[in-house]
Amino acid sequence: MTALIEAAKAKDYPADIVLVVSNRPDAAGLAGAREAGVTTTVVDHTAFGEDREAFERALDRELQAHRIELVCLAGFMRLLTPWFVTRWSGRMLNIHPALLPQFKGLRTHRRALEAGVARHGATVHFVVPEMDAGPIVAQDWIAVRDGDTEETLAERVLEVEHRIYPDALRALAEGRASLTASGGEENRH
Repeated sequence: MTALIEAAKAKDYPADIVLVVSNRPDAAGLAGAREAGVTTTVVDHTAFGEDREAFERALDRELQAHRIELVCLAGFMRLLTPWFVTRWSGRMLNIHPALLPQFKGLRTHRRALEAGVARHGATVHFVVPEMDAGPIVAQDWIAVRDGDTEETLAERVLEVEHRIYPDALRALAEGRASLTASGGEENRH
């Protein structure tokens, strides 16, 4: 989120970061966004119990009220229902700390180390109903070093995330990345 806010400060950046929404009132990113002058709001998922779609309808109302055109997920650790994903199809990106299609889901750094891969990295992809399966917009990697731990690997992958997410949002905002009606990628950055 911070990398996107910083990138959007450039006069030639094609997107404005106008809203940060969290499903957790205590999310650290909210304070950072407010400090950067970005409007924040919370749609607390716990208020909706197990009704994921009701939470997403409230989230969608907030996005519509702020006239949001594109959604960038960052640290949003909830699976979205097909209703929400379809509603925002082609207009929603996610950042994942792995070289998809490897290591979908959680604990990516631990799993990469356990698998003994030589490369690990990050991927920005379009959000589709299947978790971490959308067309790739941007991806980059780092070499896994001898002695890397989950923490050291996560630190270095975070640097990759901060570099590629603003580039991917730029590509989407400029129309250089899009989804076709069939759900496949039309353009790739």
